[in-house]
Amino acid sequence: MFKKLICTLLLLTLFVCGCGKSNPKDDLETITKRGKLIVGVRDDTKPFGYRDINGTLQGYDIDLAKYIAKDVLGNEDAVEFIPVNASNRISKLNARDVDIVIATMSITDQRQLVVDFSVSYHIAGQAILVKQGSDITSLRQLNNRKVIIIYGSTGEMSIRRNVPDATIIGYRSYIDGFNALKNGEADAMIADDTILLNIALDDKSVKILPKRYSREPYAVAFRRGGGADKLRERVNFLINNLLVTGQLEKMQKKWGIR
Repeated sequence: MFKKLICTLLLLTLFVCGCGKSNPKDDLETITKRGKLIVGVRDDTKPFGYRDINGTLQGYDIDLAKYIAKDVLGNEDAVEFIPVNASNRISKLNARDVDIVIATMSITDQRQLVVDFSVSYHIAGQAILVKQGSDITSLRQLNNRKVIIIYGSTGEMSIRRNVPDATIIGYRSYIDGFNALKNGEADAMIADDTILLNIALDDKSVKILPKRYSREPYAVAFRRGGGADKLRERVNFLINNLLVTGQLEKMQKKWGIR
C-alpha cells in the first residue's frame, strides 16, 4: 500500500512538472508558415497610425510594420493590421490576437514586466495641449484643473504622480480626447508631443506648450516567455540597419516627426 502511494505521488509530481514546463511557440516560425504578419497598430495617432481620406491606414508605424513584413516574409503587403488602443494593446498581444504591437508604445519598467521590447525606433516626449488664450503655461498649473489623458498611456501616470490635485478625464482615443478639449470639457490635454503636434498643425484653435516632461522611447512590443526571441532579434537587426543606412531618418522626415 505504501509503495503504491509513493508511486502515485511520483507520477503526480512528474505530471505536474510536465504541465508546468513552458513550451513556447516560435512566433517567427508561426508567422513564416502562415505567410502573414499580424500587427496591432493605432488608427487615431497621426502621423504614426491613422486612416486617410479613403480609410486606408497610413503612418510611420505602418511603414515600419511593412518593412518588418518584407524582411520576414519578402513582401511588405503580407501584413494584417489590427487597430488597438492604449488600454487593450498589451492584452491583445498576450492573447495572440496579434504577433507584435507597433502603436506609439514607449518602453517603461512597468510594461517590461509583461512584454518584451525591441530597440527604440523613435524618441518622443510628453507635452501639454491647451486652447489658444489659455493661462496655463506649465505642468504644475494643472493642479485643480481638468486634464484629459488617454487611458493606459504614460501621460496618465505622469499626471497622477506629478499633479495629484488635477481632475483626470480619460478617453480611449486621441480624437475623442481632443474633441472634448475643444468643446471645453477640460482645461488641457497631455500626450506625446509628436501626436499633439499634428493635432495643433491641423487646428489653430489649440497650441502646444514648449516644455517636454518626459523621454518616451517608442519600441515594438513582443510577447514574453521565449517564443518571440528569434522574432525580436530579427526586428532589432532590421531597426538597427534602418538606423545605420539612414532609412529610419528618411521615414521620420516623410512623416514630419524629425
